[in-house]
Amino acid sequence: MLKTILAVCLSGYSALALAGFDVVALGVDGGVSDGNLTSYLIRSDGQTQYVALDAGSLLPGIDKGLEQGSFPQVTPEAAAPYTPQGHIFRRLIGAYFISHAHLDHLAGLIIASPEDAKKTVYASNDTVLTLRNHYFNWKSWPNFSDSGNGQRLGTYRLQPVREQQRFTFGTTGLSGVMYPLSHAGYHSSMVLLSDRTDAFAYFGDTGPDALEKSRQLDSVWRTLGPLIADKKLKGMIIETSYPNEVSDSKLYGHLTPAWLLKELKNLQKYSGGDGSLTGLPIVISHIKPSLRQGDDRRAVIQQQLEQGNDLGVKFIFMAQGERQQF
Repeated sequence: MLKTILAVCLSGYSALALAGFDVVALGVDGGVSDGNLTSYLIRSDGQTQYVALDAGSLLPGIDKGLEQGSFPQVTPEAAAPYTPQGHIFRRLIGAYFISHAHLDHLAGLIIASPEDAKKTVYASNDTVLTLRNHYFNWKSWPNFSDSGNGQRLGTYRLQPVREQQRFTFGTTGLSGVMYPLSHAGYHSSMVLLSDRTDAFAYFGDTGPDALEKSRQLDSVWRTLGPLIADKKLKGMIIETSYPNEVSDSKLYGHLTPAWLLKELKNLQKYSGGDGSLTGLPIVISHIKPSLRQGDDRRAVIQQQLEQGNDLGVKFIFMAQGERQQF
């Protein structure tokens, strides 16, 4: 037994060592299909409620998750008087974090808001203002928030979050720290979630520092590096929207496999050097599907990442409705 434990400890980011967070993918794509847009649920082991990380698609993803057995704790009896889908949506999602205010990251929240329970939406001040002024304004959609113009229906408390200051996600048992990202010059954000011992990073849309002419990803890597060195970062979700064949001028604030690998090499410098990222789970999100025959962008991006992966990281491609433990 001692030898087994020692082997696990020496193997870096093993599945056993990483048991700490439960993640369900409600939407994994970066556009085109309105039923499969970016959204993930995360909760700490031992907790009941999830934090929704973005909300491009909610109810379709919950349905897929139920079909795939990703919510084994939910039975018709436990869900009553709601359906299992309604129980998860209303009761098990305890809070939302919206990385930025583009539609593919919040359309599900807007559309489903008439049936939601009272919750807090955490986001940057810029994103809160966009939600208030351009979505929950009685023109685009009724005002289901607690602020803004017209009658305030009050389902959602829109809570601005200050950069690099810790906040708590209600009663979910998780806290977060938000860091700014640059998305074609537009504000986006990463949130570093933590329970009492471990951490998990979720990235909204971001371009590479070199193209964005920023140091924001570098700042994030400096933060994550020590957590990786101490084996406290259990994983991350980050976008890779396009394959390498898409020119830099057409990325519009997104990553390709080549750019992500280059950024991860920068992260490696802050994590302990060569080999320090071996086995680190990285969920690839926000792939933009192609409508061209025979163009399977998911397969191409996966192949390009694996071919260039001399870092030893563990790339994960979650399907809608799939559950993973980290």
